Amino acid sequence: MKRPFVVCHMLTSVDGKIDGPFFGAAETAPALQLYGELRNVYQCQATIYGMATILGSYSDGLLPELPPAEEILPKEDYISPYGRNAEQFIVAVDPQGTAAFSSPVMEKKGRPAAHIIEVLTESASPAYLSYLRSIGISYVFAGEKQIHCAVLLEKLVQYFSVDKVMVAGGGIMNESFLQEGLIDELSWVIAPVVDGNTESASLFDKAAFLPEGRPEAFHLKEANVREGDVLWLRYSRVSA
Repeated sequence: MKRPFVVCHMLTSVDGKIDGPFFGAAETAPALQLYGELRNVYQCQATIYGMATILGSYSDGLLPELPPAEEILPKEDYISPYGRNAEQFIVAVDPQGTAAFSSPVMEKKGRPAAHIIEVLTESASPAYLSYLRSIGISYVFAGEKQIHCAVLLEKLVQYFSVDKVMVAGGGIMNESFLQEGLIDELSWVIAPVVDGNTESASLFDKAAFLPEGRPEAFHLKEANVREGDVLWLRYSRVSA
């Protein structure tokens, strides 16, 4: 399989939480700054997010119910004109097709403009496919009922010539790539704050719909202590 290099780049509390109140602590600020700076170190063309992250930070929320599609589109990949010319991508893993967007391009402060690619299963409705096309958002299918990360990576190479990908949460998305053996490097920024919230998502979270996996081992490549007692750890996955 020809696939991109995959780095999982995450910011957590000391107890491994990736969301929650600790983000608002003053002591987390240096970690947030470092996390943003390190994104540029990796020079990834595409960043992959799970549904919770997309709904919370990268979309207009859940799409209201759509009227039936006038045309029943085939369940085939679609690359919009924006996607053919783009150099940076936000990849939204949205199995059922539920996220709302107002533009085919995402612009975040301090980051280059990125074309949105929706990753769907075949359960996405024809109405949602028509909706995405009307906005100019590209979409690819990566499974019948469940997303297969390896298929997604192959298509990022095939259609968009992506050779380096960043997986940036949430915990279920990270775990999905991990269980398929697709994470080449883990870049882990740790803020010197303990969250303690049992409701918060963790760095890796196994969802009930994922098959039972085995523990994955990593090799520590580098450990750096940065300003504000922030720790940056770099791991490579130990091959099976």
